Amino acid sequence: MTGLWAVAIKELRQIRRDRRTLTILVFVPTFFLFLYGYALNFDIRHVALAVQDRDATPESRALVADFARSAYFDVVATAESDREIDALVDRGTARAVLVIPVGFARMLREGGSPAVQVIIDGDNANTATTVLGYVTALLQGASFGATGERPHAALVSVEPRVWYNPELRSTVFLVPGLIAFISMITAVISTALSIVREKERGTMEQVRMAPVSTTAFVAGKTLPYLVLSQAGALAIIVAAMVFFDLPMRGNWLALFVAITLFLIGALGTGLLISTVADTQDVAFQAAAIVALLPTLILSGFIFPLSSMPVVLQWISALVPARYFLVALRGIVLKGLGLGFLWPSLLALVVYAVAVYALSAVRLARQ
Repeated sequence: MTGLWAVAIKELRQIRRDRRTLTILVFVPTFFLFLYGYALNFDIRHVALAVQDRDATPESRALVADFARSAYFDVVATAESDREIDALVDRGTARAVLVIPVGFARMLREGGSPAVQVIIDGDNANTATTVLGYVTALLQGASFGATGERPHAALVSVEPRVWYNPELRSTVFLVPGLIAFISMITAVISTALSIVREKERGTMEQVRMAPVSTTAFVAGKTLPYLVLSQAGALAIIVAAMVFFDLPMRGNWLALFVAITLFLIGALGTGLLISTVADTQDVAFQAAAIVALLPTLILSGFIFPLSSMPVVLQWISALVPARYFLVALRGIVLKGLGLGFLWPSLLALVVYAVAVYALSAVRLARQ
């Protein structure tokens, strides 16, 4: 314990003198949260809509008004011919075109179901899919004419209920992933640079001659960064609750346990990288690659794991952010306790033990 505290106090003094590391740990996480939190948003609003109303009746105008009143579409142009439609889509003036055919109102009055054409610019498949969903929902719930009622009721009434995110806000889905992403990057980079800094400045030789065991050295190197990373992670969670309306339905103690286990593994990853790299530049690049790409792609942060090939799903089992996201979303969004999340927490413990064991073995050899 004496050696552990000695190394921890030495590292804490070094962090205080090294403004770059202090900036990475304290200010960068909050900056990234605001940057990505406002930039990454899957909610599509104000889709530019062009209209070609060939029927020109109160019913057709009521349908156009339903689109205009929604928060999803802005009617930006009217088209008189098919050539105008082509020009509007090609120039990017309109992402969707609503075409109401002749006889639309007459068929409604006769109790039929008139066909309405919707043309969607598919250069962005994700956006096109979302817009198609908006169009379908609006057409199913549209009202026609002065009475505001549909001509006949549907045979089946569907009342969907969305749990935990009833408004389907993408922020609620993305912000927990951002917390894992930011915490992983900052933790890995900070510890990756710590030991490499000792190598570059020649102080590693003095450490080797000191009466400090490898275990005490590793623990002492990690402890200050763990405390600072915990404070940074909790700070960005509070900021997400204030600025992005992130709910907190679970227990703060359970959240603290999940964050701590995840950060211990992330800090151990940085230590393992530092045993391989010889310069801070190499350590920084390696840490960015190891922390950035797997957390972004293979953790379920943005892309669902179930849609990936089986081989990539197996590889994702080695990514700690995958398990942390399950625990974080379960605690914050669903209010789950540790009893429901023990498989993910156990995986984080196994990962942390593995990376620290490898780091200790490599440092002992060195």
